[in-house]
Amino acid sequence: MTTESDITPSAADRHHPLLKLALELGPLLIFFFANLRGQWLVERFPALSELGGPLFVATGLFMAATVFSLIVSKIVLGHLPIMPFVSGIVVVIFGSLSIWLQNETFIKMKPTIVNTLFGVALLGGLAFGRSLLGYVFNAAFQLDAEGWRKLTIRWGIFFLFLAVLNEVVWRNFSDDTWVAFKVWGTMPITIIFTLVQMPLVLKHSINLETDGEK
Repeated sequence: MTTESDITPSAADRHHPLLKLALELGPLLIFFFANLRGQWLVERFPALSELGGPLFVATGLFMAATVFSLIVSKIVLGHLPIMPFVSGIVVVIFGSLSIWLQNETFIKMKPTIVNTLFGVALLGGLAFGRSLLGYVFNAAFQLDAEGWRKLTIRWGIFFLFLAVLNEVVWRNFSDDTWVAFKVWGTMPITIIFTLVQMPLVLKHSINLETDGEK
């Protein structure tokens, strides 16, 4: 099984950019609309009632869509992106527990678990002298050691921030608000954070060809 960085574009990625985007966002959109129209779906497809309430129906469809997107990614793009792959494993495990035990807590804690896992891995790697972010992003751009260290710290803290933010939202707001935040809130926040890092990336970028000529 081949996994690759989310920002390491293969030839297939370059030829199917919209498909790659649809595979990553599709399951989230299905989760949102299934939760929004859960009762309507149960009325049209009575078998879905076996899953439970609207959020459990949405969770079941989310799991199916996630697995389908990973299969299509492997077949069409030729690899499994690291973050969607890890996230997909957690979705299946925690989603199954949510439906089996009829406990919404498991699926709501999924983003907390995933973001904490990434955050701890990045910061923990630095503690052992390894900038794990460099292994993920080095095909997209090259930074000096200090640049990788700073970027890794920022992304590690950001993932932990997302974990805490998810806990605050699901514990203090309605299911619909949490689902909307998961779909429409997390992505813009991540995009903004990524753009804010560009000055750091540009400051610490190195040109391997130029350095090699020297």
